[in-house]
Amino acid sequence: MELRKRNYYVERPLLNQEQLEELGCLTSATETHQWRTWFQCSYTRARALLLQHLPVLAWLPRYPVRDWLLGDLLAGLSVAIMQLPQGLAYALLAGLPPVFGLYSSFYPVFIYFLFGTSRHISVGTFAVMSVMVGSVTESLAPDEDFMQAENATVDEEARDAARVQLAATLSVLVGLFQVGLGLVHFGFVVTYLSEPLVRGYTTAASIQVFVSQLKYVFGLQLSSRSGPLSLIYTVLEVCWKLPQSVVGTVVTALVAGVVLVLVKLLNDKLQRHLPLPLPGELLTLIGATGISYGVGLKRRFGVDVVGNIPAGLVPPVAPNPQLFASLVGYAFTIAVVGFAIAISLGKIFALRHGYRVDSNQELVALGLSNLVGGIFRCFPVSCSMSRSLVQESTGGNTQVAGAVSSLFILIIIVKLGELFQDLPKAVLAAVIIVNLKGMLKQFTDICSLWKANRVDLLIWLVTFVATILLNLDLGLAVAVVFSLLLVVFRTQLPRYSVLGQVPDTDIYRDVAEYSEAREVPGVKIFRSSATMYFANAELYSDALKQRCGVDVDHLISRKKKLVKKQEQKLKRLKKLQKQTAASKDTSVSIEVHSSTRDMESNNMEDSKAEGEGSAMSCRDGGAHACPERKATDLPAVSTGNALEGMAASGQEGAKAPDVTTLKALGLPQPHFHSLILDLGALSFVDTVCLKSLKNIFRDFREIEVEVYMAACHTPVVAQLEAGHFFDASITKQHLFASVHDAVLFALQHPRSSPASPVLMTKL
Repeated sequence: MELRKRNYYVERPLLNQEQLEELGCLTSATETHQWRTWFQCSYTRARALLLQHLPVLAWLPRYPVRDWLLGDLLAGLSVAIMQLPQGLAYALLAGLPPVFGLYSSFYPVFIYFLFGTSRHISVGTFAVMSVMVGSVTESLAPDEDFMQAENATVDEEARDAARVQLAATLSVLVGLFQVGLGLVHFGFVVTYLSEPLVRGYTTAASIQVFVSQLKYVFGLQLSSRSGPLSLIYTVLEVCWKLPQSVVGTVVTALVAGVVLVLVKLLNDKLQRHLPLPLPGELLTLIGATGISYGVGLKRRFGVDVVGNIPAGLVPPVAPNPQLFASLVGYAFTIAVVGFAIAISLGKIFALRHGYRVDSNQELVALGLSNLVGGIFRCFPVSCSMSRSLVQESTGGNTQVAGAVSSLFILIIIVKLGELFQDLPKAVLAAVIIVNLKGMLKQFTDICSLWKANRVDLLIWLVTFVATILLNLDLGLAVAVVFSLLLVVFRTQLPRYSVLGQVPDTDIYRDVAEYSEAREVPGVKIFRSSATMYFANAELYSDALKQRCGVDVDHLISRKKKLVKKQEQKLKRLKKLQKQTAASKDTSVSIEVHSSTRDMESNNMEDSKAEGEGSAMSCRDGGAHACPERKATDLPAVSTGNALEGMAASGQEGAKAPDVTTLKALGLPQPHFHSLILDLGALSFVDTVCLKSLKNIFRDFREIEVEVYMAACHTPVVAQLEAGHFFDASITKQHLFASVHDAVLFALQHPRSSPASPVLMTKL
């Protein structure tokens, strides 16, 4: 929309901070003690707390059955059809028997139905979480620990039992972390995981998932590895053992993968004509199970199958506290990653459908899902992007869809699970690999971030490389530390600007960017694009002195040397005066007088301005104005009086304000008389910032430049007051409402006190 060219005029008084507070009637905010409400007990507060921590009681009584029930039923059925094969497959990814993937698709989903605030995310098994759990179980319970001595084979039953205990205990710890963080309102912790970081991390995790499934695709027995470079070693081992691949397993995986890809392509083509997407994964599982049972893939071709799937639910088991110490680090990492994925998807759907997601309650809900699930031998879960999209697209409106899917999974666990005993593991690996399509597409972020923001691209690449090389836990830690250091680094190197006035306006912009902006004569305006704090305060001061075009430190040093030299000469004069007054000998007086005369002549050479002033005084004022010259023509007895006159005149010169000025000392003067600091970017101040600002005032006043501040926000002004920044030499009258106010005042009062009358100014 094109703006019409219109002029506007505002006539107001020139305002400093003191006058602005008086004009605007600034009132101090009343201090509220929120902690007092925590101990108040009333029916209203109890009901609010109950509805806050058990959201199902708030929305379920108002559930519109006629409008939403059918959509939620269809969405729940669609999600359950996806949840079944994914649950079986992701359990293998976690290094556990497939049935525990079904358990993890039932208990956590139903718990989230009661406590969650997002209406569309599908909680349950997820590839990234499963591979993180798998790295823990395989590192703490490797195959080598369960080798049978008699036949050099792995005792799979004992290994699986140990890994299930590890995964369940890990889930309990993850749940405790998430619930604890949610109760103390630490939901903001996920803000330290930026979108490029999360996308780079999940892309690297998808590579980890892909590599972990190669042993099922080729039917290989690989060594369990964990820690840095474990992914590289696994790839090398797969390449080394490729000749040992089982042909039947490879063919099974390829056929299943092709079928899954074709069904997904068909769904994309017929998306507008199908009420529900074709359940390609479920059909593939049923078909593969039937073929495996009828043909005997395990017996005839050596294809590894799922094996025994017990019917019914398992009883709850308490976690093993002895494992807490070895799992606590992994648990915190998994808790943060799981919550980051869930809250990211939850906020996307909330913005799309116009409702609010409570991040702290989401932490509690996800934590309770993992906590209760761990007691029932589930492994840690989060939400799945693919299932969430299906739940939304098929008409899901609330978590009733999640409850329906969990009930469907319960039926399979109780009655139908044992039918999948002959399902080849290669088919589950194919399901996992095909479902990585969405995360592998995130490689296109490299091109888009290169064009949009290369700093974010750097975060993406560092996260990806660190996760690939150092594994999932260390990779995330490196990524977060690098991201935070990059933020600090960017605040340490902000853009510093010298501002000029855009013609005929009260707008000030960087003279390097705006060719028409002109610096105000005699006034230097300086601005930083970032707040000033302990990490960049010194850099701010250095940049200010550099941009001003004056070597402030060198000028102050020269001034101090000359002033010190004058003081030393004055002390010598006083000493000679005392010696002359005490001496009675005329010859001694003459010698003292001669030495005094020599010193005075040296003083005349050191200070050119002072020498020229003395010569003028000698020509115009006679003997009284130039006692040194007359002293040579006077008798020796009058030499003491002459020295007294010199000392007196030296003392008067030391006290006079113009003797120590740059001009009087013969030093170059700055080409500006006022410095204005635009502090609009300042969001907070610390003690280092306060000291730096005071040093700026002191240094520039030393070279006869008055300093003003402008555009401070009210919280910053309050922090300046609390830090005792304002005193007799720096008051609120040095702080102005805007840069233009400060410029007008500086032009009207060059090197004057800010207490001067305020003028009415037309802007």
